[in-house]
Amino acid sequence: MPYNTVILLGPTAVGKTVLGVRIASHCGWDIISADCRQVYRGLDIGSGKDLADYSVQSKQVPYHLIDIVTLEQEYNVFNFQQDFYALFDEFSQKHKMPFVVGGTGMYLDSIVRGYEFVPVPENASLRSDLAGKSLAELGEMLLSLKPDLHNKSDLLDRERTVRAIEIQLFMQSDAYKSQCEFYQKQQKPKVNAIVLGTTLPREILRARISKRLRERFEQGMIAEVEQLHQDGYSWERLEKLGLEYRYISEYLEGKIKTEEELFAQLNHAIQQFAKRQETWFRGMERKGVVIHWLPPVEDIEAKYEAALALLRR
Repeated sequence: MPYNTVILLGPTAVGKTVLGVRIASHCGWDIISADCRQVYRGLDIGSGKDLADYSVQSKQVPYHLIDIVTLEQEYNVFNFQQDFYALFDEFSQKHKMPFVVGGTGMYLDSIVRGYEFVPVPENASLRSDLAGKSLAELGEMLLSLKPDLHNKSDLLDRERTVRAIEIQLFMQSDAYKSQCEFYQKQQKPKVNAIVLGTTLPREILRARISKRLRERFEQGMIAEVEQLHQDGYSWERLEKLGLEYRYISEYLEGKIKTEEELFAQLNHAIQQFAKRQETWFRGMERKGVVIHWLPPVEDIEAKYEAALALLRR
């Protein structure tokens, strides 16, 4: 079966957007963003939307799944998959190729390997019962429900631990079985993706991350986070967004004392995040996903030509 979806993935700061826009402009495609924070309105500098980059020679490249929800909502991999499927059907009817660009590994994997999801509703009664328990007690409860828990980070955050308990209990219920039967009957589109990967040597990537972070400080990233808080979003909500929003919130709360210390801690965190992204992509390959890696060079033109050559096969 020939491919019916094109994906361009890679870690942060490698230039996915610029390359993706070049490819999309040449092929007459729209871009579907696969970024777990760019979906939120108001998260502009910190999430790296760079919307000015979505044009080539004054020609705008249309984009999707950017600025589609507010921070009052929780957008997750299930939401992304459903939104992608809707766009896939829409594009298929128009005989247009879906072109996904991003670095959120789980979002990308969910469409390449067709994750099976059953949405789990919030359980207000359960949450009320758990309200008086300590984080340690919640952790013990979660481990008793799921002794083989792989994502230990769920044990470090109260809200995530409660949600994980909620999911595990729901999966033991008759309602879960009914939901499974319902979603198994639904027709999912048959996605056959060609996956292009772009990255850079580690030292070059480290330098680009540091340079980009300094530029974002100069562009007003701290003021952006401060404005979000003034608009009514709690520090807890902003910290949950991770990386830039977490560290800058902690700085504005006084938990990080100086801007220099903020830069150092955040820069290190983003470097580690880039490593985790590449680890995730290697994991996708181990699970059978073929990623066609473009030349690991900074020259966008070389990557662009290599990408077009792969797409012509």
